[in-house]
Amino acid sequence: MEEWFRENGAEYSYIATENDNHASVKLFTHKCGYAKFRTPSILVQPVFAHRVKISKTITIFKLTPTEAETLYRHKFSTTEFFPKDIDAILNNKLNLGTFLAVPKGTFSCNWPGINEFLTNRPESWGVLSVWNCKDVFKLEVRGASRMTKGLAKTTRLMDRAFPWLKVPSVPEVFRPFGFHFMYGLGGEGPLSVKLTKALCDLAHNLAAESGCGVVVTEVASCEPLKLGIPHWKKLSCDEDLWCIKRLGEDYSDGSVGDWTKSRPGLSIFVDPREF
Repeated sequence: MEEWFRENGAEYSYIATENDNHASVKLFTHKCGYAKFRTPSILVQPVFAHRVKISKTITIFKLTPTEAETLYRHKFSTTEFFPKDIDAILNNKLNLGTFLAVPKGTFSCNWPGINEFLTNRPESWGVLSVWNCKDVFKLEVRGASRMTKGLAKTTRLMDRAFPWLKVPSVPEVFRPFGFHFMYGLGGEGPLSVKLTKALCDLAHNLAAESGCGVVVTEVASCEPLKLGIPHWKKLSCDEDLWCIKRLGEDYSDGSVGDWTKSRPGLSIFVDPREF
């Protein structure tokens, strides 16, 4: 596989595993020459039967693929793992949209356009994109007891019967289910965490409309916006482990040097095609 990578011009190879999978970690780091690189967090939020209410103090705009590309290249091009072909991702049929959140009243009229936004950027804003993994593959949780399945079903029945109670119901994950993946999360300002929460709520409702079981994202372990991402700890993985290996001696990025020895940044950009 690594030889195929080299033949296709790859400079690095990386793999992902669980941090507590000691056998796998030992295999790659001791025998295959990989180095521990990053420990991002996979955050999973169940999709409830009821819609999540989005704060009325926040306005959310849906960007066109061209506007989203302009924003991402302008603000995120130096973020680790940012894909150079971001335009291909945003124009892919699996991409369900890029959404920008700002405090209500930020703009005196409707969306002013991406150029005006970048020229007169508000103090606080947030952005994320949604990728449809449901049409690519499905997951299934196995090994649960009858009691666990029964309790989960009870929460769903309660949620459907009394949606105003906002019961945190467990979705039907014991049969094949699909999910949406949130990527390209970012933002600035004192309200950025609150705006991120609103965007995640929007993503939840989109997933509910599509019949998904969960909403997933992957962020750097020290991501500042992590506090605004709703998730269930039992379904999430706090420390996914990425290991990396340099395949050649030359560097296409010149003075950037050996990526395997670089210090981690606060954020990463996870390519949804690779999740």
